[in-house]
Amino acid sequence: MTQTGPPTNTFAETPRSRCEFYRRVCSLPTIIDPVTGRITMRAGLVGAVVMPTDLAHRVKTSLDARGVAPLPIIGHPRAAMWTFLVRADIRPIGDPQQVARLWEARVVVIREGDIALPSPAPDPLMVRTWVSPAISVFRPSGAVVIECALGCLHGRRRR
Repeated sequence: MTQTGPPTNTFAETPRSRCEFYRRVCSLPTIIDPVTGRITMRAGLVGAVVMPTDLAHRVKTSLDARGVAPLPIIGHPRAAMWTFLVRADIRPIGDPQQVARLWEARVVVIREGDIALPSPAPDPLMVRTWVSPAISVFRPSGAVVIECALGCLHGRRRR
């Protein structure tokens, strides 16, 4: 079963309480935009790999089979994309065919900039949900997520 949010509590959640959870439990360097209530963090030690949902499902299945868990994955329902929060250990890919394959599949690696996280503040323009919530400091290797994505793409091309 896929969980769509962080563990529920008996109290009303606020952007501040969610941000504190991300900081204390997950060691994510989050901040709150005081105007919108959006929760973001600066990429650095934590990065992200964004991909279309259909590919992301296959990557998640592959990672699950390898025992890589828990996987913090943010869903973007309107865009049909998922974001895997990862360790920032992805090295530049030297093979132009692999780069082209990832580009064609709309796989994006975020090494710098802001990463938006789900917030309990209503925001009709920026809908984000947890496909698999961040519940600890664990983040999978970004290199392994990319390797799985390439494996899924390679397998799809053979069919």
